[in-house]
Amino acid sequence: MNNTIRSYRGLEIYPLVYAHQPRSVDGTRHHDAGYDAAVRICRRGADNTLSTSRVFQVITGSPFSTTGDARMASASFAERVIDGMVAGQSIAGL
Repeated sequence: MNNTIRSYRGLEIYPLVYAHQPRSVDGTRHHDAGYDAAVRICRRGADNTLSTSRVFQVITGSPFSTTGDARMASASFAERVIDGMVAGQSIAGL
């Protein structure tokens, strides 16, 4: 899987997509249960090293049906958090 790094307003956005239902004890994956998403928002320092980051869970009522849908929702959610449009979520301190 490709790691996609996106930049928005000087911050880096890393989508995090994972299975909605963990593997069974026997190792079986449950792709049909859908996917959940989160996003890691990072700021780089002057020497181009990672200075701070925070992970935000994408708030949704139900799992995403595909990883692509979860990835797009993650990027969109990150932009809304950065713009201060998600109640209770802030990038203050990044």
